[in-house]
Amino acid sequence: MAEATRKAVKPQVDPLFQWQGTNRQGRRLKGEQSGISASAVKADLRRQGITPLKVKKKAKDLFAARKPAIKPADIAVFSRMVATMTSSGVPLMQSMQIIGEGHENASMQDMILSIKADVESGTSLTDSLAKFPHH
Repeated sequence: MAEATRKAVKPQVDPLFQWQGTNRQGRRLKGEQSGISASAVKADLRRQGITPLKVKKKAKDLFAARKPAIKPADIAVFSRMVATMTSSGVPLMQSMQIIGEGHENASMQDMILSIKADVESGTSLTDSLAKFPHH
């Protein structure tokens, strides 16, 4: 069951940075690299023998597909489904897994599976739900 949970939760992806710099021979180079922050990317470039001149976060594509918004109706349906499943004897984690994987809204699916992963790792349900104050 633990391995199925790991597969269901998507790993967090570091942001992409564009950089320009020079190598040891003085030749100008440029490229893209993912990293936690601009300073982390600069440090990594220095380890590779590149002197960074510019490092900036890559802009997101304006026309990229966006995840749909979470509507109050989605929250209501989720709450009703969890209540129905737990009252019929299905464990909370199993019901959240079933609802999360079967939800049509990708944003809602991510939120449900994130809450489930938090609770499984030892966080209380209240604290896990508090991470999403707008919903």
